Amino acid sequence: MYASQYEITLPADYDMRIIRKRVADFGHMLDDRAGLGLKAYTIRERGVDGSPVNQYSPFYLWHETGAMARFLVGGGGFQGIIRDFGRPAAHHWTGVAAVAGPARAAAPRAASRRLTPLPADPDTTGLGLTTRIGEEVEELHALARHGGVHTAALAVDPYHWRLLRFVLWQDAVPREEETTERYEVLHLSAPGLSGLPDGRNR
Repeated sequence: MYASQYEITLPADYDMRIIRKRVADFGHMLDDRAGLGLKAYTIRERGVDGSPVNQYSPFYLWHETGAMARFLVGGGGFQGIIRDFGRPAAHHWTGVAAVAGPARAAAPRAASRRLTPLPADPDTTGLGLTTRIGEEVEELHALARHGGVHTAALAVDPYHWRLLRFVLWQDAVPREEETTERYEVLHLSAPGLSGLPDGRNR
């Protein structure tokens, strides 16, 4: 499992109805994409839920890097983003775990993202990182028991050493949830949802 996301920050006076229409018109095109676990068409709207920006920032969970590569550089869809917005940086993470929540059957309306730095390992055995990830996986399982959770995922960026926790929610993100970003979900393409790992990625 691999996670990816690009962020297109738009002008402060940008009419977000343009993005809403874009997703309504074209969001279904990845509903049957081979190799894709899910794509959440997420936005942040300036002044809504504490967001300082207007932003279109789709999030993906892939089953395989080949499918991700075809999308990004093989004419599989990303060319439309480049044509209309320029070429944003595509962040990517190695998947650690994914857990289905009680709201898996519902269409998610919100999402949360938490990015956490992973500082240098003070443990002389070299296993401090392993221990930390294990604790985060346990926390992910506990979070996924929340009645409003659709899917919760954990992934790591081993270049910048940052941990990503991304959660899809049936309704609004709970106020007490620790996040760095909160999103509205306009559409979910989930052709390979059932094939995502239920727990630790092996």
